[in-house]
Amino acid sequence: MDWLTHAERLATELVRPESRWRSPLATTARHLLVPRWWESAGDGRYVARDGAADPEAWMHATYANDTLVTRVGPLHADHAEPGQTTEGRPTSSSTLPVLVVGMYRHAMVTDTSRVLVTTGSGYGTALLCRRLGADRVTSIDVDPYLVEAAGNRLDAMGLRPHMGVGDITDILPGEFDRIVSTVSVRPVPAAMLAALRPGGRLVTTLAGTGLIVVADKTADGSAVGHVPQDRAGFMRTRHGDDYAPRATDALWEKTKEADGEEVTTSRYPLLYPPDAWDVWSMLELTIPGIDYRKAAEGDRRTVWMLHEDGSWARAEAPGFLDSPTVHQAGPRRLWDELERIRHRLNREGALPVYGARVRIDPDGTVRLSRGAWSVTVT
Repeated sequence: MDWLTHAERLATELVRPESRWRSPLATTARHLLVPRWWESAGDGRYVARDGAADPEAWMHATYANDTLVTRVGPLHADHAEPGQTTEGRPTSSSTLPVLVVGMYRHAMVTDTSRVLVTTGSGYGTALLCRRLGADRVTSIDVDPYLVEAAGNRLDAMGLRPHMGVGDITDILPGEFDRIVSTVSVRPVPAAMLAALRPGGRLVTTLAGTGLIVVADKTADGSAVGHVPQDRAGFMRTRHGDDYAPRATDALWEKTKEADGEEVTTSRYPLLYPPDAWDVWSMLELTIPGIDYRKAAEGDRRTVWMLHEDGSWARAEAPGFLDSPTVHQAGPRRLWDELERIRHRLNREGALPVYGARVRIDPDGTVRLSRGAWSVTVT
């Protein structure tokens, strides 16, 4: 297989010729790190794909600028039969290449940086090894199989970074100039700051949002930085084989057709908040932990907002141009909170989340601020 032609094309699509990331992109055999993956079949179902069984599809999938899901629930694609289906939530992936490179660019990796990264498929680790040399790279993951598989595949490619099983939220193996986490966290683990050298840089994302946090460690052990304009969403940290069942599953079943304590008509078109990154992020900072669901039948669309405190909202629109009818109940009116944010967006033309200043205390508490707006993330 002429994989180098595909890798070269991907590099040309993603970066300029003079970029220091061009050679790593053009010379890293991503297909060897993702021999099998899960392809979405819709409605929460995934189908196992085997690269060797269809080399053309393998090249197309692995050298596209796409995220490839490699693990659903506790089942890795390596351990599934080709064509097998499963349901659940993705628990590991090979992140789309442009986002990996973007996170590294935010980290401002230098030729002498010692960098800690999260493993996943090992693709991001491989790019960093090509850029710096494997001896400067440490790669960890909470999943022993991911570390073993990625380590073996990297070794076969002649790359031998420091590999280890570890939790990014726990004590980290060493001290680093850069820490780049491609899993999302909330709050920022104190262990990250403790493992960062003074003047070192941390790049991560806040769980439940599309916000990247870029922060440099200061002499007092805190870190200061900003939220760049780029958007990024990563899987949350997990501490076992799978995420815990969602606490709102029972509430969703009860509210699929139930009348709300309050029924109104929205002034805005129906919105599924995760589709609008700034609105979604602002809402998560205001009310952490909202679970979103959606359904469509022809032109009729329904969106649910659910919270473990018992608050819920269901908005239904018969057509794309129709105002949705909104049912709400529980201790908080979730749709009203969403509309307050949409009012602000309409009034001011933008929300303050992107471009916000960041301060991270040594205990991991994050403070975001922009103009008169501020929020504390714990």
